[in-house]
Amino acid sequence: MGDFFTIEWQDGAVVMLDQRLLPTREIYRTYRDYRGVARAIKDMVIRGAPAIGVAAAMGIALGARQLKKIEQSEEFERLCQEFAATRPTAVNLFWAIDRMRAVYDRVRKQGRDVICARLEREAIKVHDEDIAINRRMGRFGATLIPKGATVMTHCNAGALATAGYGTALGVIRAAWEQGKNISVFVPETRPFLQGARLTAWELQKEGIPATLITDNMVGHFMQKGKIDCVVVGTDRTAANGDVANKIGTYTNAVLAARHEVPFYVAAPTSSIDLACPGGEQIPIEERSAREVTHVFGRQVAPTGMRVANPAFDVTPHDLVSAIITEKGIARDPYLKVLSQLVGNGQKKKKRGNGEEK
Repeated sequence: MGDFFTIEWQDGAVVMLDQRLLPTREIYRTYRDYRGVARAIKDMVIRGAPAIGVAAAMGIALGARQLKKIEQSEEFERLCQEFAATRPTAVNLFWAIDRMRAVYDRVRKQGRDVICARLEREAIKVHDEDIAINRRMGRFGATLIPKGATVMTHCNAGALATAGYGTALGVIRAAWEQGKNISVFVPETRPFLQGARLTAWELQKEGIPATLITDNMVGHFMQKGKIDCVVVGTDRTAANGDVANKIGTYTNAVLAARHEVPFYVAAPTSSIDLACPGGEQIPIEERSAREVTHVFGRQVAPTGMRVANPAFDVTPHDLVSAIITEKGIARDPYLKVLSQLVGNGQKKKKRGNGEEK
């Protein structure tokens, strides 16, 4: 992205744009302690599945420098587990941790300097690869977007949710760059307002025509024929094509099916979890009640009110028109096609959320 970045490794530190303050303030935070990076993930300074994976990789590289006995695998594993405990739903987090573990295992006996250098190099590689993957995915996905279409997205799956360019918003960007003269509907995405605060901000910066709506307006605009297709991201896609994404995605998918609007999911292969058979096995993060009872620090609900705040929901695969990856576009039967796209490289192992992976 031209005038901002989501996350970078700079002079032995991790630098992130604080997304909690957007769109009114653009503040970058510098972290020189891995605990700060872990807290930034948990507190949503940085969010979005690919970006969380990049942050975890960089945080582990930073934390390795702080380990007193780096050659002891137990020390390194404790570091990995600290990041695994931050957010349970986004599989990119565990994918990145596994990738850093693999590097550590290869060089563990080669001394502190080599270990730290290789982990740092791998973290930067994860970052750079993510941008390249998103651009490839955008080119594939743009083929599904008609000229002059009005596209709806949900939450933020743009440059802010990744190392750069974006997944769902990357598809929209690619269509715009190809001169397809599209426009975008952006639901606000309660309770954290990622659509209103982040996606709208990104689209404005790109000069892509966009209209902000409240979440409960989606059905109205589909009924009126104002939305031609939907493109969303994913925090974890199961082997059968069930998709975990920001809460409200399932509702939008049901509305899209009712009104015969194509519903597309942009999913880098790092977010496809072949060891998870279906959506029922995906852990759903429950976040603080305060996100619902307060808006920008102001209380909007009665004190003591019981609150449910699941951060994600699961959209069944039969509501998904296609899954866009950096390796191509998958359509049902997803169980077969996703396995072919991802390959057999995903080994079953214990991940930080206790699942078999």
